[in-house]
Amino acid sequence: MELLAAIEGLAAIPSGKRVLLHSDSAYIVNCFRERWWERWQKNGWKNAQKKPVANRDLWERLLAEAQRHDVVWCKVAGHAGDPLNERVDALARGAIATLGAQLGRDA
Repeated sequence: MELLAAIEGLAAIPSGKRVLLHSDSAYIVNCFRERWWERWQKNGWKNAQKKPVANRDLWERLLAEAQRHDVVWCKVAGHAGDPLNERVDALARGAIATLGAQLGRDA
């Protein structure tokens, strides 16, 4: 879900903007700060253990969106009282509950 959140967030912004992207996902932030994606691409989308990178399709979408902007990747601690991170978590839980209720009605 973290990958989709970053993808959709960047997709909603017009190209060429400077974006401060805050995430509690060390995986995402470190991927861009340490440029893991360059090694993945060079190695045919294999990770350091020579296994396929999980969610390659989402990583490719995120790379495409990130390249449209000047992104600064900001790591925030999850569930540690950061007001915006707590708000995002609450919104995600609400969306899951809403979706679950809708699926239950349709079943």
